[in-house]
Amino acid sequence: MQFLPPEDAPKGEEGKKYLYTRVRLAWYYRPSDVSDRPVADPRLLLAAIYSEVCDINQLRAKCHVVHRDKISDLSGWKKRPDRFYFNRLFDPYIKKEFEVIPSHDVRNLPDHIRDVLISRYEFVVAEKEVIPDLTDTIRLCDTCQEWCPSPDSVLCDRCKKYFHMRCVQPPLMAKPSRGYGWTCAPCSRKHEEEVDSHELRHPTPTISKIRSNAPAARGRGRPRKDKSLAEKEENLPVKHFNMWPFRYFGQHTVAEDTLDPDDLIFPRTASRVGPKYQANVPTAPDPYNVPPEIEERGGDNTIEVLGIFNTFTESESEEIKKRLSNDPKVQSSVDWLTEVIHRLSEAAMDGSMSNVKITLMRLDKWKKYETPYTDKEWTREEVVAFEDAIQQHGAELRAVRDEVASRSIYEVVRFYGLWKSMKLGEEHQLLKTAGPPPKPVSLQYKSLAEASSGQHVGHADDDTSIIAQPSKTPSCGACRTRESKTWWKAPKGLPTNILCDTCGTNWRKYADLNVRPLREESVPTTKVREKREGTPLSGPSTKRARTSVSVQSTPPPTISIAPQNRCLACMKAGPPGKVLKCKQCGFRVHAGTVGAIVDPTSVDSWVCELCENEETLEASVNPDCLLCPRAANEDKRKKPWPPSDSFLRACKPTEGQGWAHILCAIFTPELSFTDASRLRLVEGLNTVSRHKWSTKCCLCGETEGAVIRCSDCNKEFHASCAWKQGHRFGFEIQPVKSSRRDTTITTTFKGETGCMNAIVSCRDHDHSKRDIYDICETNEGGETALQVYCQAYKQAPVGQAHGLLRKARRLDTILNIRSDVPPPIQLPTSTSDPECYRCHSQFSPAFYPVTETSLALNGTRNGQEVWMCHKCHFEVNETNSAKSMGMMVS
Repeated sequence: MQFLPPEDAPKGEEGKKYLYTRVRLAWYYRPSDVSDRPVADPRLLLAAIYSEVCDINQLRAKCHVVHRDKISDLSGWKKRPDRFYFNRLFDPYIKKEFEVIPSHDVRNLPDHIRDVLISRYEFVVAEKEVIPDLTDTIRLCDTCQEWCPSPDSVLCDRCKKYFHMRCVQPPLMAKPSRGYGWTCAPCSRKHEEEVDSHELRHPTPTISKIRSNAPAARGRGRPRKDKSLAEKEENLPVKHFNMWPFRYFGQHTVAEDTLDPDDLIFPRTASRVGPKYQANVPTAPDPYNVPPEIEERGGDNTIEVLGIFNTFTESESEEIKKRLSNDPKVQSSVDWLTEVIHRLSEAAMDGSMSNVKITLMRLDKWKKYETPYTDKEWTREEVVAFEDAIQQHGAELRAVRDEVASRSIYEVVRFYGLWKSMKLGEEHQLLKTAGPPPKPVSLQYKSLAEASSGQHVGHADDDTSIIAQPSKTPSCGACRTRESKTWWKAPKGLPTNILCDTCGTNWRKYADLNVRPLREESVPTTKVREKREGTPLSGPSTKRARTSVSVQSTPPPTISIAPQNRCLACMKAGPPGKVLKCKQCGFRVHAGTVGAIVDPTSVDSWVCELCENEETLEASVNPDCLLCPRAANEDKRKKPWPPSDSFLRACKPTEGQGWAHILCAIFTPELSFTDASRLRLVEGLNTVSRHKWSTKCCLCGETEGAVIRCSDCNKEFHASCAWKQGHRFGFEIQPVKSSRRDTTITTTFKGETGCMNAIVSCRDHDHSKRDIYDICETNEGGETALQVYCQAYKQAPVGQAHGLLRKARRLDTILNIRSDVPPPIQLPTSTSDPECYRCHSQFSPAFYPVTETSLALNGTRNGQEVWMCHKCHFEVNETNSAKSMGMMVS
């Protein structure tokens, strides 16, 4: 955009002789840098109304970035090196993308505004939904024949004419709500007349071609190579106004403001004013009518004196200074000085200045117990851990607190201020001893003619990215080649840490790597160290550090590094959108492991199921798992319960409004979920075998709860006890024979297809020879192994019957009811209708023959068949079954 001389160069003609040392660059983003969506085109960029002043030696090469509509042959354009294009704009401050269209395509404007817009800017930036209104023909009010801006005008649904809201009678105070139309007075009157005359006929809708403002489709086939046309497109003149080729002209722009040359060109958003964003503050209490139970403020009982040094004389102050410590470290401590002033002030008011002693603990007036006036001194190990966390997370002190576990967040915040002051003190001491660094000598041309001849800038090679001496057998991390003139540093996540000259250049320029997959025979048999979750395959390359920073440059937007939340299931860190943290209890877990589907805008306000139930009370208030032994009352008094520092807090409600651990529900084969994608409503607790309920756990020795069996031995234990002891939980995929694929449910995870089994193995067993996927391990689509398993094998048959009927069928299976019921036989064709011998009813869905009663023998009585209706038949069977099981049926 602009080459700049040194900051201290004089203004005017004399300053033109100085060599350029700075450059102002317009900023462009890659789509993958600002969003998570994958983009296949490495030449596509996002423009931005944002510039930055950099050192001139940071320039590496020149590239061409043009708008998509300026390119006639896109495929030929992308084949040429250092060629990019854009069609959208990203604003780094409001984190939103906008459309970019040529300014001459804007037609819905008055002529004087449109002429100014076209004469100044080449492009216009607007929201996607505003583009059709801008590119439409000019809209004039049918009443006053003046231009109708979209916010102040309405469209008649019948005659398709535009009107100012102030020009209709009566004037409209607001636009119709979304989904409702509006008709002008003549059209409304005409419609009423048609309705009254009963001649209203709705015309048959005709499918008309939707008019589009998009450019005409280009012809298919291989484009013609026209080098002269491509060079002409590179050198097309682009209008700039104040160094920018575009400005914002969207729904939050007043058209008349664009005539002002000082009007802001940056994208805007709606103002956050109103009850949705502002707090409703109650009215202040009346100061003259104080309730009697509240003590009046301002007396000795409501005031604590912090210091009265302003009342001391000069002699008293000098005497106090002589009594203070001579230790410079103590004298510079804010906590110590505050405590000294507080203690001396209290002693001066009491008249006991000679007996003042500074102790670590003190009793404040508003506290019931003593508190230290300063924090405990930090150890060397704590300071090292703190500095390492600051280097990794920056000023995100909550993430720093997770690394320094022995200190509270309050102590970390206070030490952060002291630590910064200490670093500044070291810098000031260095300046005092060594003096300020010398200013670089600014080079000058001898004359203006020599200055106009140009200047060569930039380094030929980037020493920080080139590897001078690679290993003995270098191999490119992308294409696997072993020969290259120049080797470059590779991003994280590749098999090797170097790239050849071709792959390194493509990565630096286009962020494009064609990674060659590893062959199966080349994969080592030893267990490969797992890649840390969240590490991208193509990480950002190491950028060259700046050599100078301009004070006058526009400060970049503050992009805070989100703290990494550590999942309690796999103990791996991840971003807040992937690893959720409960807002109330602090429980942290992968979203896919608990079936949570959270909107990206409400990640910070997510609460776990147990905390949410405390507000909604939809399930039981007793959070104990129904499949585990009951917890002791002493443990339940600890809040929250279950503790939020364990994965066992991940619970789901059952169909009976109880609770069950996710581990227990998944690794117990008899259980299923009503909604497997969200792991909601555990079903089938009454189908767990009696053996599992009565077997003693080998870990805790309790017989309560239902046990599961180890996959590698005969030990049986509770799922929660196994998790506490560190047993291995995971999933294993076993191949399925082709003859059994029709009867076996198969699934695919990380390219491996087969039958997926839930595995629980004792920690004493050797797991190195088995491929067991952890419960939080994710595939290419971001789904965890737990999600894939539940969706394939844990989904209840909700399409066959509703929940109550499914539960009834399970109970029927347990009680053996209706299992031995003979089917109703077809009634013989006779003249007399059958009649129930108990209730004498002749109407029933089915009649059953009576075989053994005191009234019938072999189904007949006095030569006639004896029948029983449907209702009486099942009442008799249920009574007999209950008596045989020792139950009472009322």
